[in-house]
Amino acid sequence: MFQVKAGDLNKMGLLFERYHRKLFSFLYYMTGKDDASEDLVQNVFFRMLKYRHTFTGEGEFKTWMYHLARNVLADHSQKNKRSVLHEDVQNYSERISSGVGADDSIYKEQELTTLYDSLGKLPEEYREILVLSRFQELKYEEIARILNTTEGAVKVKVHRAMNQLKNIYLKLEQ
Repeated sequence: MFQVKAGDLNKMGLLFERYHRKLFSFLYYMTGKDDASEDLVQNVFFRMLKYRHTFTGEGEFKTWMYHLARNVLADHSQKNKRSVLHEDVQNYSERISSGVGADDSIYKEQELTTLYDSLGKLPEEYREILVLSRFQELKYEEIARILNTTEGAVKVKVHRAMNQLKNIYLKLEQ
C-alpha cells in the first residue's frame, strides 16, 4: 500500500488479487447479495485509491481496508435500508473461499443453509463481529482496532453473538 500511496497505482492489482475474495466474503455475509457485494468490493478498492493518502502504516493494512469496507457498507445500508438475507449461500460457496464451505452431501448443505439463515437473523453488530472473527479469521486485537473498541469488548460481543447464533440455529433446525 505504501507503493500505491507513493504513486505506483499498478500495485493496486496485487492488492486486489490478495484481498478481493476476503472482502467479497465479508460483504456478502453482511448483505446477502451477490451483485451488491461485487459492487461494494469495487467501491472499497476505489476508496483505497481515493483515500490512499490516509494510510499511515501505523496499523496493519487489513485494519485500514476493513475500516473502508465498513464505511462503504454503511453508505450502502443507508441508501438501501437493511434488507433481509435471502439468497442461497450454496450458489456462492466457491467464491467465498475462506470461511464456511459447502460439502456435496445434502446434510452438509442443509446445515450450511441453516447456519447462514441463522447468521442473517442476528443483529448487524453481532453478525459483523462473527464474520470478522470466524469467517475472516481476524484476531480479536485486529477486530478491536477495526471497531475502535477494546479487545475485551470484542471477546464479550463474540461470546454473546455465538450464544444468540446458537439459539437461533437450534430454533431453525427444529
